Amino acid sequence: MYNILITGAGGQLGKSIFDFQNAFGNYNFFLATRKDVDICDFEDVSRYCQLHQINVIINCAAYTNVDKAETNVDDAYRINEKGAENIAIIAKQLQCKLIHISTDYVFEGNGTRPYKEDDATKPVTVYGKSKLAGELAVQRINPPNTVIIRTSWLYSPYAANFLKTMLRLGKDRTEIAVVEDQKGCPTYAKDLADTMLLMLPDIMTDTVKVYHFSNQHTTSWYLFAKHIINSTYKHVKVLPITTSDFFTKAKRPAYSVLDCTLIKKDYNITIRSWKTALEDCLAGFVTGE
Repeated sequence: MYNILITGAGGQLGKSIFDFQNAFGNYNFFLATRKDVDICDFEDVSRYCQLHQINVIINCAAYTNVDKAETNVDDAYRINEKGAENIAIIAKQLQCKLIHISTDYVFEGNGTRPYKEDDATKPVTVYGKSKLAGELAVQRINPPNTVIIRTSWLYSPYAANFLKTMLRLGKDRTEIAVVEDQKGCPTYAKDLADTMLLMLPDIMTDTVKVYHFSNQHTTSWYLFAKHIINSTYKHVKVLPITTSDFFTKAKRPAYSVLDCTLIKKDYNITIRSWKTALEDCLAGFVTGE
């Protein structure tokens, strides 16, 4: 029996994992929001894990507001670095398997080919730097049976994300302007959740391994938005703009495509195209979630 602690359970990935609660007979989920377990409080996490005999931790907790992180630097590092460090130490002490979620923002974002796991990292935002610091902390502590999974452009019916923003704007507008010169791969949180739970029994490593996961094929925010809007609001026009036309506090990567070859090879998994995954998500979308 796996007693699985899901930190950050109130977010879209945490909720997507819990959607599989009845799909795995030997998986017992413990959902922890920040109110339940503060990953920045070592003793709090340790007590919780021991009380519930946790033997797997999936760390989805993170400071993810990319723009606010530019000014809330201490908060970003406290959660993304110190919190990850606490989780890794506890996983090592209690001999838990650990899956730690990271991001494409650990790369500079000026690439011309999909980023591999061993490519040089060079984050340019506080968010990216704090998430990389968390990765390095996990690798330094090196709990056995641990993997770091970097993902990109995450969306779902839950919490705040690009998909829900587009659907909200499409309801009230006749035109939406979306950046066209940023390339990446959308990731349906359900597909990432399913993959993590399927690979869990086979995670057996002496050193921390890094993997990439996103749905397949490259697109732009503009084309992603067009597919979302065209599926729901036929009368709404989606207009392409450039990054320079849309001000943000934090720089967005121009290219953040992740190479997912390694995770497919090591765990014998198939990853859907982003278009197929998006259609699946929209078909089951719950309005007002």
